[in-house]
Formats: sequence, structure tokens, C-alpha cells
Amino acid sequence: MAVKIIAIDDHRISLLGMHTLFSADGECELVAAVSGIPAACDYLAGAGEKKAQVALLDLRMGDSSDPFDNVQRLQALGLAVIIFSSLDSPFLIRRALQAGVQGVVSKTATDEEIVQAVLTVHQNNTFANVDWASAIDSDPLLNSVDLSPRQLQVLELYASGESAKRVARITNLSVDTVQDYINRIRQKYCAAGRPTTSKTDLYLRGLEDGYIAGPADA
Repeated sequence: MAVKIIAIDDHRISLLGMHTLFSADGECELVAAVSGIPAACDYLAGAGEKKAQVALLDLRMGDSSDPFDNVQRLQALGLAVIIFSSLDSPFLIRRALQAGVQGVVSKTATDEEIVQAVLTVHQNNTFANVDWASAIDSDPLLNSVDLSPRQLQVLELYASGESAKRVARITNLSVDTVQDYINRIRQKYCAAGRPTTSKTDLYLRGLEDGYIAGPADA
């Protein structure tokens, strides 16, 4: 029996491409192609025998929804989730990985690779391809630059333009404590061979590692 798929992407051309791909494949069946998570949930609620088993989900949706939330909503409905995207945002990729997505596939992948990804995650396995490995390798939680949740909060606020005094007010910390966090963050980046001597450097490191959402991530 063919694996049932729902495609979620706000680009019509991508949905049309998936219709073409899966109509020619006997192992997979595209049962729905929708432009957002609300439409996907509505479909799944009344799908009956046509309920999807695997979701192909774009990272960047037109409603600026968080990939973490999107992946978890689909998983709660019993779907295995594959990110199917241009993979141009470390921040959004990080959010999907944190939600436990089971595969990461570039929109430049071959038809055969996309089908194999669907079949793999349907068997409750991770599709560990080059895109997946690249996403994992670029995740700073898995390398030497490991920031605590409070350090991440301070980094996001301070590197995005807030003063240390303003960060202290927002976080209910003292200015000295905020400055200590900033110094520790800089020390960690320096130890990793990525010096951060200015606020701009901190912002760039946060963007590179996916800790901070950039202008294109909204």
C-alpha cells in the first residue's frame, strides 16, 4: 500500500511539482497539498482513509510561523515530518531540528531521494542524508560553542541592539550579571577560534549559528 503524503508549502509551483513527482510513483501517494498548517490540520481532521502518514513541510511559511511549532503540531497528529526546503536559514533549520524532525531534504534533491526520504521516515527511521548531516554539523549545540538558555537570551537581546542596561531590565538581572554573561559568550567564541570583539561580531556569530533570527527569517 502506498505511503500517504501531505505537502505543506505556500509556493504553488512547489506543490505542483510534488503533484507531478508523486503521480508517477507507485510507492507514495500525495493525498493533499496545502499552503499552511491550519489548512493541513483541517484536512487531517476529516481525511478518514485518506489521512496522510508523512508530511513534507517547507521551513519558511508565508504566515511567519515557527518551524518548531509547525513540526510539533504535525507530529501530535501522528505524522512523520520531513523538512523540504531551500535550507537557506540556519535559524529556521535549528528550530526544526529542536522539534525532532525526522528528515531534512533540499528542494534541489532528486526525485529518487525525495521518495526514499518518505519511505524511510514512514518506517520510523531518520533519513540521514547529506542535508541532514550538514544541518546537524552546523548546529552549535553539538560543537564547542554551547550556550546556556540564559546566555542565549542575553545574546539575542544584546546582539540585536539592546544596551546591557536594557537587557538587565528585560531579564531581571543586574547590569553586572548581564556583562558577565556577555563576557562568557565572547570567551566561548574565542576558544572556538571565532573571536567576537564587538557587538556586530556577536550579532554575526548568532546569525551564523542560528541563535538569532536574521532579517530574512521573519
